[in-house]
Amino acid sequence: MAVDIVSIPRRFYKTLSNLRTGILLLILVVIAAALGTFILQRPITDPQQLQAAYSPDTLKLLDRFGLTDVFHSWWFLTLLTLVSLSIVFVSIDRFPNSWRFYARPYRRTDSHFRKANQTKIEIPIRNAQDSLNAAERALKKLGWPVERVTEGTETSLYSERHRFSVMAVYVIHASLLLIFLGGIADGIFGYSGFMMLQKGQTSNTIEARGGKTKTLPFGVKCFAAGQENYADGSPKKWWSKLAVVQDGKEVRSKEIVVNDPLVYHGLRFYQASFGGTGNVEALKVTAIPSNGTSQDIALKLNQPYQLDAGATVTLAEFIPDFFIRDNQVFKKSDDLVNPAFRLVVKNSATGEEAVQWLFPAYDHASQGQKMGYFTGLQVSYEPGQWLVWAGCILMGAGLFVAFYMVHMRLWITAIRDDHGQLVLWIGGQANKNKDRFEQKFDEVVEGIRAELGRATITPRSAHKSDEKPELTLVATK
Repeated sequence: MAVDIVSIPRRFYKTLSNLRTGILLLILVVIAAALGTFILQRPITDPQQLQAAYSPDTLKLLDRFGLTDVFHSWWFLTLLTLVSLSIVFVSIDRFPNSWRFYARPYRRTDSHFRKANQTKIEIPIRNAQDSLNAAERALKKLGWPVERVTEGTETSLYSERHRFSVMAVYVIHASLLLIFLGGIADGIFGYSGFMMLQKGQTSNTIEARGGKTKTLPFGVKCFAAGQENYADGSPKKWWSKLAVVQDGKEVRSKEIVVNDPLVYHGLRFYQASFGGTGNVEALKVTAIPSNGTSQDIALKLNQPYQLDAGATVTLAEFIPDFFIRDNQVFKKSDDLVNPAFRLVVKNSATGEEAVQWLFPAYDHASQGQKMGYFTGLQVSYEPGQWLVWAGCILMGAGLFVAFYMVHMRLWITAIRDDHGQLVLWIGGQANKNKDRFEQKFDEVVEGIRAELGRATITPRSAHKSDEKPELTLVATK
């Protein structure tokens, strides 16, 4: 059976221009985004945290289907592309009718329209022109723009508010398109990773997704990092003093905290974590030689310190969390729980060495330690974020117009009713919020009645298209 190649693009267009297809694709995008929110994502999540959260088989399955990097996966970008095309095709398919309705509104009425319209009223009048003039004055007092429509010898009034609200749906379509295009740009051209710096360290490489490293066109230097705690000891905030180093010069510096990143050339450096390196920067001890004169010294790892007594002391080893077995000291973990320090004292004259272990948790000697810390930075490059933000702002404007701007229309004309009596026919329509429009319609009718000065219309009959309005005639001299 031969396949009509020409009909394939047409079928593709008809499928994507179907509103149901667009809604289904949008639901799939929302589900995928939710998965990317609830499932831990690479590379911003530490590999050890991933291994602790998921079993090896589960993690392997998640990686295979791209669920640990949803927003950069091929299937998520394909979904965004399809839903973007659907938005474009749906808009193209329906825009001509909407534009005709917007550009050429129905300004005149005929007998069929007047009978079908549900919100209407008829007021007996004596003179058509005077009544139209009175209705025009009433509308202007109420802030309604008025347009006189003349065809032949017949003249009627037309008024409307918020006509542009009928185009709000296309503003929302455009906002969604901007958001999805921004997501596609981020997924194709953007990247994210993790950088760990110690005090005084400069680096221009980040650990990106898939365990790969990426080189940045500039370096980032950490001057200091720290943690502030609440009174109960729980972390209050992390901070880092960073500088951008390019061509050997510091071109920008900033102290960052969580949600207040350093931004340079489109790259954002967020404060993501803070912790100990498991190393010690310096150990402060008080040495008391045989002459009894105490001496405060600061020892750095593997750097001999010359004592006044003709000897040197070296911090040879540091264990953050130790345990003893068979009279030997071993490391249990990198957490600063139970530190131990191995000192080597060497006699400069004889060359003899003596080893001394210090255990701060058990010793009562005057000593202190300055630990080494690292700052963890989440690095992201998202070139589509401006499109996303523009789409969000545009969507807010479109939703405001769609929900709070009601397109209301009024028609007023002088006609003969079924009994041949001259009446002022007033009709109206609204595209939504009909209850609110009926209140506005009542207000307009009362205003016209006041201007006419001849008839009082009860509000109860103002919207009953199949009942005759109740009138109270006021005799005039």
